[in-house]
Formats: sequence, structure tokens, C-alpha cells
Amino acid sequence: MNNLQTGNAPSLSVVVPHFIFSALSFLCLTVFIILAGTDVLGPYFSGKLVAITHLAVLGWASMLAFGALYQLIPVVFETALYSELLAKITFWIFAVAILLLVYSFWTSSYGTTLIYASSLMFIAVSGFIGNVLFSKRMGKQNIQSRYVVTAILWLLLAALLGLLIAINFKYPFLSQIHLHYLKIHAHLGLVGWFVTLIVGVSSSLIPMFLISHNLKEDKLNYAYYLINGGLLLLSLDWLVLQGTVLVPVYWMSISLGIILYLVFVWEVYQKRLRKELDVGMKHTLISVLSMLLPILLSLTVMLKLDFQNSFHLRATTLYGFSIIFGLITPIILGQTYKTLPFIIWLHKYKQLVGKYKTPLPKELYSEQLANLQFYSYNLAIIVLVTAIISDSIWMIRIGSYTLLVTAILYNLNVFKIIFHKVKTESNST
Repeated sequence: MNNLQTGNAPSLSVVVPHFIFSALSFLCLTVFIILAGTDVLGPYFSGKLVAITHLAVLGWASMLAFGALYQLIPVVFETALYSELLAKITFWIFAVAILLLVYSFWTSSYGTTLIYASSLMFIAVSGFIGNVLFSKRMGKQNIQSRYVVTAILWLLLAALLGLLIAINFKYPFLSQIHLHYLKIHAHLGLVGWFVTLIVGVSSSLIPMFLISHNLKEDKLNYAYYLINGGLLLLSLDWLVLQGTVLVPVYWMSISLGIILYLVFVWEVYQKRLRKELDVGMKHTLISVLSMLLPILLSLTVMLKLDFQNSFHLRATTLYGFSIIFGLITPIILGQTYKTLPFIIWLHKYKQLVGKYKTPLPKELYSEQLANLQFYSYNLAIIVLVTAIISDSIWMIRIGSYTLLVTAILYNLNVFKIIFHKVKTESNST
């Protein structure tokens, strides 16, 4: 954790708003899932489901990723953030863009509002990427920084394609139907942005938090080229050739890269000095293991291995669900408890260390609430996955309300951390 303690860390006013918006987005996301009702089991391209997806990947996941990266740049690049002012401006543009996007999709308003929202989104993403790239230029080059930079470039491509799709709704100019480009857009975001980012950042944080040393990064290097090379060829194949017989080859490349990363994490776990896992690391390791599920589901969708046409549609929905709620969400839930308490603790107690007895970072949140959140989340996911497979609306309702409980518990802890009041005890007492 000392690696996060650096004079280059940005101010709280840069990082904390991202965590607040993200936490509230998670809460709204669970409410939207409840309100969507039977639409959750409908076509994955329905307006309400697309709105929920964008709130999840942008408001919940990407917003927190932006804030976390601003904090982690001093760790990954070993330099200060290029511009805190640009980060603050980007936050507000990004927040407005998310709200407009979700509104447009939820109400099926595919006109001018969607174009404005997508334009703001592209501007926000460009500002964020510029800030990261200028920071990298002044910093250290390593495998983790390469993953981060590549991930944000995938994000830029996803935002650009999203803008083109939005414009095409009102002023048609693309040669294929929207669903064709939506498939590419989704993979640029989910695999290119999130999977690449998670692999890069977690390969630095997991060894740090588990206290693992003498690790070989050759598997991370191979994984980098396999994942990104496979995704690049897959995207070009879909975009230019509309899908050829080589698609399974690209799938194998991406899958093998992910498996190499999982082997690296296993080696980290085996060499760890910290044997006991707290709730943050439990969430994180479950997220890592969950990477196998999208691989299997994508194979099912790609080769049409199901025996019923109706299940093929549910398998596609479950594929996206497994990435968002099996991979992305648990790692956010876990790493929030590893990073946010220390960020707040560092700001409030850095000058008091040695003068007074101060609480530990983990004492800034309720461990009981965190544990309840851990179990409620896993229960919610098990119920929702079962509901999607069985096409059961009553199980969707149970899973949705359980997920709402998770979001409430998470928000209670996040705000408890953020609004923590300084407590000290004289060393002489």
C-alpha cells in the first residue's frame, strides 16, 4: 500500500467526485434494472437494456476507472497527473454526457439529443486520454503502463464509433445495420477498454496487496499481444469483411491471452506473503476467476452451440452480463475498499503520523457492511444468471432487489469513507 503513498498523488477534489458519481450510478443502475422488468429478458438491443448497459459501463465502471487512474498514475507511470484542471473539466462533461445518453436510450430518443450526448462523450473521453498520455510522456515505461495506454486508445475508438452510430440514427450513412456496428462498439469497450485495463492495473495492484515478490512478467507480455492483436484483427474482420471463418482464430488469441493472465495471477496468489484475504481481495479474485465465463459464453454464441434458438438470444445477453457483473463490477467493489480508504486516510492523516495514534485505512469503513455486501452481491448474481438462463421474471425481480441491497450497502460504506472525520489519540496516552 505504501506504493500509493506519493507526493505526486492528485488532490481529493479530482478523485472523490468520480467515486461519488460512480456509487450513485450503481444505485441508479439497480433501480433501473427493477424498473425495466421483463425488458431485461428481451433483446439485448432494446432501448431500456442499452440504457442500463451504458449506465453500467460508463456511469458505474468508467467513471470510477477515470478517478482511480488519476490516483494510480503516480504508481503506474511514476509521475504526477498532467493537469488536475483538465481532469475536473472532463468529469463534468463526462457526467452530463452519461445522463443524456441514458435518457436517450431509456426513452428511445435516437435523434438530436443522442448526437449531443455522444459528442460530449467523445470530448470527455478525448480530454481524459490526453491527460493520461501527457502524464505518461513524463513518466516511466513498463508493461502496466503499456496496458493502460492501449486500453484508453480502445476507449477512444469505442467512443468514436458510438458517435458515428448516433449520427447515423438521424443522418444514415453507414453501409450496415446498426446492430452490426453495435457489436463492434461493444467489444471495443468491454474487451478493449475494460479487459485490457483490468489486466494492466490488477497486475500491479494484486501483487501489491497480496505482497508477492520475484514475479516474472513474461506471461503479461504475451497476454498483451494476444489480447490486443486478437481484438484488433477481430474488429477489422467485422468492420471490413463482416465476419469470416477466421473469427474463431481471433477468439482463441484473446482467450489464450486472458488465460496467460490468469496463470500470472495464480503465481501471484501462490507466492503471496499475506495469507488472509479481506473482502476487497475476495471480490477481486472472484472477478479474475469470472473471466473464464465470458470466454465460454462467447464460444457458445460464436459457434451457436445451443440447441434452441431462444436460448441463443439469452446466451448473448448473458455474455454481456458476465463481463459487466461477473468481471467488472466485483473488481470495482473489491478495489474500492483497497484504494478509497487509503486515499481519504492519506489526505486526513498524513501530517499526523508519528504525532498521534491514527486509525488504519480499513477502519474508515464498516467491515460488517462490506461483508454483507459481498454475500448479497454473489447471491444476486447467482439468482440473476439463473433467471436469464431459465427466462424467469420472478427470479429477475428477486435478483434485482438483492442487487439493490448490495448497492445500498456499498453506497453507505463509500460515503462513510468519504465523510470520515479525523480521529486521533495522543501517543502518550
